[in-house]
Amino acid sequence: MTFSGSAKGNSGSSGALAAVGNWTPPACWYEPRSAEEFSKQVEDEYNTTMNTPGQANYAKASVGQFRNDYKDGKYKNYNLDQKDKGSWWVAVRDQDRWMEPEAQRCDQPPFWAENGDTPPVENAVTPQVLAELAYNRIQLPTTNVTLAPADTTKVNLPTWAWLDKSMFKEVSVTAALNVGALNIQATTTAKPVSLKLEPGTADAETYPATGDCTFGNDGSIGEPYVTGKAGRTPPCGVKYLRSSGDGAFKLQVTVTWDITWTGTGNPTPTRLPDGTFGNDQDVIVQEIQAINR
Repeated sequence: MTFSGSAKGNSGSSGALAAVGNWTPPACWYEPRSAEEFSKQVEDEYNTTMNTPGQANYAKASVGQFRNDYKDGKYKNYNLDQKDKGSWWVAVRDQDRWMEPEAQRCDQPPFWAENGDTPPVENAVTPQVLAELAYNRIQLPTTNVTLAPADTTKVNLPTWAWLDKSMFKEVSVTAALNVGALNIQATTTAKPVSLKLEPGTADAETYPATGDCTFGNDGSIGEPYVTGKAGRTPPCGVKYLRSSGDGAFKLQVTVTWDITWTGTGNPTPTRLPDGTFGNDQDVIVQEIQAINR
């Protein structure tokens, strides 16, 4: 299986989507291996285990029994004589989630399936499963808003907030699998649709009042502050009603992304759960100093 596009490890970004609601991408799945690939994997694991100094006897016995099942037991020589007729299907776990209970659900030992047959297990890889796996690998730009005033703002002073629209644009990841007779792919696309501002204190007001700033048709969100706008209400921003004292308020900034996918047998964009990604920014708020004349 390969991933291309705005995928983790392929760019300098570090963002990762969190799905809205209870849905999560698969923590495990089943995917095919050619007879040659499977035989090499089993033999390599067997030789490594048997030749590792100090390896426990139970580990040697376990890997030996596993090898025997596929080489000289229920199956003969890894079905290499049928390599053009089918594939081995094996359980795969997401390396970042392998300790989660969901990752333990793919507990079937490797099994053989003829070309064209649907494997009788949940989460056997399909274009939709590929799309869901691609969802988990989308990288997003770090969610930092530009603020004006930039470093320190004042009590009761509207602070403008906006995002760099050159960074916040549609991104996609394509997952592809080509093993034996199975050649499928899916592209998952994320489009930014809204920005949520949470001031980090109840003693603040947001613009708009909900704190939800929507993206414009040109991809912009918020409006850059320039000289001459001091008397205007920002379309996206925050106003703090008290000082942050010796510290800073944690302004939480979260972007919601609309997620769709297309792929083999599915040319029409199909919805997946929305995703969010964000982080906190320190905002120092000072009292306005009165000047005595």
